[in-house]
Amino acid sequence: MSEASARHKPNDQPALLDTELDHLPPELRWREWMGRVEAVIFSASEPVTRSVLARVVGKNCKLELIIDDIRAELEGRPYELVSVAGGWQHRTKKVFGDIIHAAFGTAGKGTKELSQSEALVLMCIAYFQPITRGELSSFFGKEVSRDLIGVLRRQELIASGPRSPQPGAPYTYVTTKTFLSQFGLDTLRQLPDFEALEDAGLLSKEKLLVGGIPADLPSGEDDVVED
Repeated sequence: MSEASARHKPNDQPALLDTELDHLPPELRWREWMGRVEAVIFSASEPVTRSVLARVVGKNCKLELIIDDIRAELEGRPYELVSVAGGWQHRTKKVFGDIIHAAFGTAGKGTKELSQSEALVLMCIAYFQPITRGELSSFFGKEVSRDLIGVLRRQELIASGPRSPQPGAPYTYVTTKTFLSQFGLDTLRQLPDFEALEDAGLLSKEKLLVGGIPADLPSGEDDVVED
């Protein structure tokens, strides 16, 4: 076999990516790392985690500083680099929300605006998770419908959590990474403190109860739905 054909065998593995870039001077090496990180984030449809970005830069690369430099270069642009759902993502700045809505007639690709009832139930799940549908119903003083829970599940804002120790071991509900991403949160710790909101008079159980939660369909047990 000739040397040329040996080099082009179909089963050859691609060459390993040079992440250290030791042959480049420090400034050019940094610029290359910045370009790689931004390209990976830009091409992704969901927030990109540190572990993914670490695959394309050197072991001594300070990713936080790379992110800071990318953000500085985006000053004045209509989009920015945000920390969300445990990773980083390019997002259009909120000030352009009405412009995008006017152009496309929708709040965002693949999303549906939540009704007041759906938003209230989602808020309760976010603050009191893991929580069962029965506990949600007790909180609002009326049954929370499976249809309403289904809307939140279809939008991947909530998922089944661990089974409750209550009789019958009903499933609980928890929020998801999609919830964090859609609401611009990096972690649940960034949710406004519920007690602080109550103390400030901005939120209370009574205010939640005015949402008009729809009555449930006739049924007994909680849905048993696996993730």
